[in-house]
Amino acid sequence: MAKNKINTFTVVLTLLAISLLAWFVARAVSFQQSLIFLIGVGFGIVLLHAAFGFTGGWRQFILQRNSKGIQAQLALLALTSILFFPLLGNVLPGIQANAALAPVGYSVLVGAFLFGIGMQLGGGCGSGTLYTFGQGQVDMLITLCFFIVGATVGSAHLHWWYALGDIGSHSIIQQLGWPIALLSQLVVLAALYLLVKRLSRQETKEHSYTVDGPLLKRVLFGPWSIWLGVIGLAVLNLLTMLTAGHPWSITFAFGLWGTKIWSALGGDVASWPYWSSGYPAQALNQSVLNDATSLMDFGLILGAMLAAALAGKYAPAMTLKRKRIFTAVIGGLLLGYGARLAFGCNIGALLAGITTGSLHGWLWMLAAFTGSIVGVRIRIKMGFDRPVSH
Repeated sequence: MAKNKINTFTVVLTLLAISLLAWFVARAVSFQQSLIFLIGVGFGIVLLHAAFGFTGGWRQFILQRNSKGIQAQLALLALTSILFFPLLGNVLPGIQANAALAPVGYSVLVGAFLFGIGMQLGGGCGSGTLYTFGQGQVDMLITLCFFIVGATVGSAHLHWWYALGDIGSHSIIQQLGWPIALLSQLVVLAALYLLVKRLSRQETKEHSYTVDGPLLKRVLFGPWSIWLGVIGLAVLNLLTMLTAGHPWSITFAFGLWGTKIWSALGGDVASWPYWSSGYPAQALNQSVLNDATSLMDFGLILGAMLAAALAGKYAPAMTLKRKRIFTAVIGGLLLGYGARLAFGCNIGALLAGITTGSLHGWLWMLAAFTGSIVGVRIRIKMGFDRPVSH
C-alpha cells in the first residue's frame, strides 16, 4: 500500500496549538482541566487512525449487511461496561464515578430517532462529525455549525418535551447490583453480537495494512485496526471517568456554545428553563474552558487534525455540490435538536448510558437505529447510496 506524505506544516501547527492550549488551561483553570483536554486529543487520534464511527457502521449494515462496524461497537460497549460497572458499584470508594442516567421517555424516543436520520444525512454522529472535521472535511464544518444551531434550539424547547412525561431514570446497577447487572448486560451484548454476525450477508474481513518500522511508528502514523480502536477508546473513556468523574460526552458543549453566542448577540436565554439551574446554568455563566465537554471536543478536533496530518490524510480542500450542502444543513439541525432531546448523542447517551447501566441508553440505540434506516432510505432516494442489497 502506497505511503501518504506527512503534512509537516499541519503537524507542527497542531502540536503548537495543543501545547499552548494545554498550558493556558492549566494556568487559567486547573491542571485537571488541562488533562481532560489532552484526553480529548487522545480520542481524536484514536478515532482518526482507527476510522471508528457509528454512522458508517450502521449504514454498511443496513445497505450491505456488513456487520464489522456494529460488532466493534458492541465490543466497545462490553469492554467499557466491564471497566465502569465495578466503579459505579463503589468497589473503589475513593473514586468519584457518576453514571449517565436520564429519564426513559418520549424526548429520548423522538430525539434519538431524529438523530438517527440526521447522522445519515449529515454524514457523521457526534464523535464522527468532530473527527472528520478535524481531518479537514469542509462538508463536516457545515454539519457541525448546524449541529450547534440544532442543539441550541433543542435546549430552548426541551421543557416542552419534558412535559410529555416519562417513567423516570432507571439504573440496572442500582436495581440488580453491579455483578449481576454486568453479567446480564454482557449476555445481552453477546447475543446481539452473534445476531448481527449471523445476519451479515458477506464476509467482513478487515483490510490488511502494512506499515513499516517499529511499533511507535505504526501507532503514530496509522492506520490502526478497528479492534485496536476499541481498546483505545475504552481506555480513554476510563481515564475520562477517573479524571472528570463522568463518562465521555460530546453534545452538551454544542448547545452551550450556541446559547452563549445567542446570548452575546442579545438573545434572551433567561426564559429557557434548561439553562436556569444546575450545571447548565453554571456552565453558561463561566468560560467554556471550565466545561470538561467543551475541552474534550476542542482536544478531539485537534487530535484528529494531528493524526490526519501524520498519516498524510489531512484534506481541507473539497468541492461541495448543492445537494451535499443541503443534507449537511438538514442533517446538522436534526443531529443537534435530536441530541438535546435525547440527553446526548451516540457517545453521551448510547455509549455512556449503556455502559453506566442506564436504561435510556438502550431506548436511544433502538430509536436511533430505526431513524438511521429512514435516513439511509432518504440517501438512496437522493442518489447518495445504491439501493439496499437483497
